[in-house]
Amino acid sequence: MKTSIVAALIAASLGISAAQAEIIVGFVTSQSGPGSSIGVLYDRGMKAAVEYANSVGEEKIRLIQLDDGSDPSAATRNARKLVEENKVDLLIGTATAPSSIAMVAVANELKVPMIALSPITVPAADSGDRWAIAMPQPPSMMVKVVVDRMKRDGVKAFAYIGFSDAWGDLVYNGAQKPAEAGGLKVLTNERYSRTDTSVTGQVLKMLATRPDAVLLGGSATQGALPPLALAERGYKGPLYGTPALLNTDFIRVGGKAVEGVLVSAGPVIVAEQLPDAHFSKKISMDFRAAYQKANGMATSDGFSAYSFDAWVVFLDAAKRAMATAKPGTPEFRVALRNAMFSTRDLVGTHAVYNFKPGDSYGVDERALVLVRLVNGQWKYDP
Repeated sequence: MKTSIVAALIAASLGISAAQAEIIVGFVTSQSGPGSSIGVLYDRGMKAAVEYANSVGEEKIRLIQLDDGSDPSAATRNARKLVEENKVDLLIGTATAPSSIAMVAVANELKVPMIALSPITVPAADSGDRWAIAMPQPPSMMVKVVVDRMKRDGVKAFAYIGFSDAWGDLVYNGAQKPAEAGGLKVLTNERYSRTDTSVTGQVLKMLATRPDAVLLGGSATQGALPPLALAERGYKGPLYGTPALLNTDFIRVGGKAVEGVLVSAGPVIVAEQLPDAHFSKKISMDFRAAYQKANGMATSDGFSAYSFDAWVVFLDAAKRAMATAKPGTPEFRVALRNAMFSTRDLVGTHAVYNFKPGDSYGVDERALVLVRLVNGQWKYDP
C-alpha cells in the first residue's frame, strides 16, 4: 500500500503520464532588422494559430519564440539553443530565405523536424535524410503563373529587379524557364540589397532596355523601392510580382506607384471573394476569426497565413506521431518527421498539402490565384 502511494506521489510530482507530456515547438521569426516587416506578420499568424488550437488531443503545446534580427547567424544560434537547451520537438521559422536555410542546417544536424516559412529549396543532411519541409508555394510556381499571365497580356520582353540574395535568385531563376517557353525575353537582372535606400542606378539600366513590363523580385517594405524609382522616371508600364509583395508595408510605402501591380497569391488573400465551394474558403475564414481575436485587428496579408498553415500541418502530423512515440523523445522527433512527410490532402488556407520525403514543397497550382492591387486593396483577377 505504502509503495503504491509513494509511486503515485512521485508520478504526480514529476508529471509522468502520457496525457501530461508537453509538445514543445520552437518558433524563430524576425521581429527586428530588414526582414521584420514579414517577420512580424509571421508572429501574428502564429498567435492566431495558437488561438485556433493549443493542444493535440490531451497533450498541451508549449511555444517558445525567439527573434533572429533578420540575421542568419542569429537564426543558427536560436535554432541550436531551442534544440539543445529547450529540447523542442519541432522548429518553425523564419522570415528570410538565408536565415531559413541556416535553420534547416541545424535541424538536419540535430535531427529535429522543421517547417520552413520562407520559400526555399530545403537542403538535405549529409546522410541524404531530410528533416524539413517548406510551407509556401515554390518560387518556380509563383513566378510561372505570373510569366504565363504576362504572355496572355501581350508582354514580349520584361525587365527584372530583385534582392541580391537567395530570394532574388529564386525569383529570377524561376522566371527564365517559363519566359523561354513562352517566347518572352528577360532583359535585365538588376539586384539591390535589403538595406539599400536607393535603386536609381538599377532602374536607369532597366529603362534603357525599353521593357514592356517589369517583374519585381523584392518583398515587403524594400519591395516598394523599384516601383517608386520607376514612377519618378515616368514609367507607366505594367508591374508584376510574387506573393512576397502581399504586405501592408509594401502598399503603404509604395502608394500610387504600386497601384495596379499584379501578383500571384495564395487564395487566402481574397478568401471573401472566393466561391463557397473553394477549398480555402472555410478554413481561411476560421483563420481570420482567430487572427482578429489573437491580434485585435483584421489580417490583410498572405504571410501570416503561412504560420497558420504550418501549425495546421504540425497538428495533423503530431496527432499521428503520438500513436507511436511520446513527445520529448528522439523517437517522437523521428515519428513527427515521418508523419509530416506523409501528409495527404490536408486543407489549409493557402493550399491542399501533400508532402513526400524527396520534395521540399507539398502544393500544386491550386495554391495560387492572381490578384491586382486596386485602391490599396487586393482584388481577385482570374
